[in-house]
Amino acid sequence: MSWIKSSQVDAFDACFVSLDCGGKVNFTDDLGLEWISDNQFPYGEVANILLANETRKQYMTLRYFPADNRKYCYTLEVKARTRYLVRASFLYGNFDNSNVYPKFDIALGATYWSTIVISDASTMEVRELIFLAMAPTISVCLSNATTGQPFISTLELRQFNGSIYYTDHETQFFLSVSARINFGANSEDPVRYPDDPFDRIWVSDSLKKANYLVDVAPGTKKVSTTMPIYVNRDERPPVKVMQTAVVGTNGSLTYRLNLNGFPGFGWAVCYFAEIEDLSPTDSRIFRLVLPNMPEVSKAAVNILENAHGKYQLYEPGYPNISLPFVFSFKFLKATESTRGPLLNAMEINSYLEINLGSLDMTAIIGLVSKYPLANWAQEGGDPCLPVPWSWLRCSSDPQPRITSIFLSGKNLTGNIPSDITNLPSLIELWLDGNSFTGPIPDFTGCTELKIIHVENNHLTGELPSSLMIQLQSVTAFA
Repeated sequence: MSWIKSSQVDAFDACFVSLDCGGKVNFTDDLGLEWISDNQFPYGEVANILLANETRKQYMTLRYFPADNRKYCYTLEVKARTRYLVRASFLYGNFDNSNVYPKFDIALGATYWSTIVISDASTMEVRELIFLAMAPTISVCLSNATTGQPFISTLELRQFNGSIYYTDHETQFFLSVSARINFGANSEDPVRYPDDPFDRIWVSDSLKKANYLVDVAPGTKKVSTTMPIYVNRDERPPVKVMQTAVVGTNGSLTYRLNLNGFPGFGWAVCYFAEIEDLSPTDSRIFRLVLPNMPEVSKAAVNILENAHGKYQLYEPGYPNISLPFVFSFKFLKATESTRGPLLNAMEINSYLEINLGSLDMTAIIGLVSKYPLANWAQEGGDPCLPVPWSWLRCSSDPQPRITSIFLSGKNLTGNIPSDITNLPSLIELWLDGNSFTGPIPDFTGCTELKIIHVENNHLTGELPSSLMIQLQSVTAFA
């Protein structure tokens, strides 16, 4: 478990954590972002990628883990009741010189996030999640490798202000970022920090890749302005993004792209600002058209009217809309309009249902907190999901219960922690070969307990009466 605290980030922006996985030293990149080495992380091995054309220091190293049945978690400190963006990046770079492309899962706490499928050595896979912090920490965990070895290049945490990305469902669903597009971009480079103070990555519409912004309508033209845009409302897109746009000079804008995380329900927003000079007789009115969704075409967009003027942000959207994986959309000029549709930017996020995790979290955290320096107590994440800690077994329920504890020969001292007695589904308990002292606690709360091993300790006193009653069905070694 790796604890990254805001105090480890210089005062330039305590809302940012940028973790260079496999890096040896802290450094500041060309954007002014300060990267922290994960060299205190207790698990995994570090490697250099074998890509000569990758010169960004944070991507030249990575940390990889065994392809076993464990999970490996980074734990980051957060402020409860605050929204964040967490971003994980994976650049394989043939680090193991095997050209065996890894496939593994990533989770946020107990919630499955995504399956990382590496398809070539030089393509970076990036996953972003927007969440409301409900506890003092979050854990990002890698597990379930089916090919190759799980690895991670960078892990980033960005704090949002105020009500940005608020949804009515944020205690039940994360927002998994599917698309964040800067239309009218003048290069293939993304827009991010410092142009975006929250360091969101706005991908250029000029980027060429498979199934990304294809089927473009004839007459699509890029336009731009150097005038400042008022963006201090709603999701606060960066000014640089809003200073560019595409215009459908023939009356339409059409695009098709694949959306990770879909089909399903999601959150979708378009960003508009009038950045062209319109004459008093000109008008720009258009409608969104989606296949098999005629209701979305009922509302017309008139940017000047909706935004209350030129160079002003207008941000219409759908907080809960069903979208397909292959997403085609069109903006069509209204018959009364003299100008074609205009689009500055777009964001689409899928809803990812939060798994609340094991019902025994409180009790087991009480146990591991008593041994903060022990390797077994630092595995992080949920005790049962997506896979159990190495010394536990759990039930298969959606919110699992702990059924077995294996802590034999761990050099544990003091009294047997009473937290263990608060596990109602515990079936077997192995605490033999330690240096526990004092009495055996009362296991009345462990109604399913069948096997208990506490031999080869320094325990004193008699068996508790509750355990004596259970002895007829319990295999006890004391």
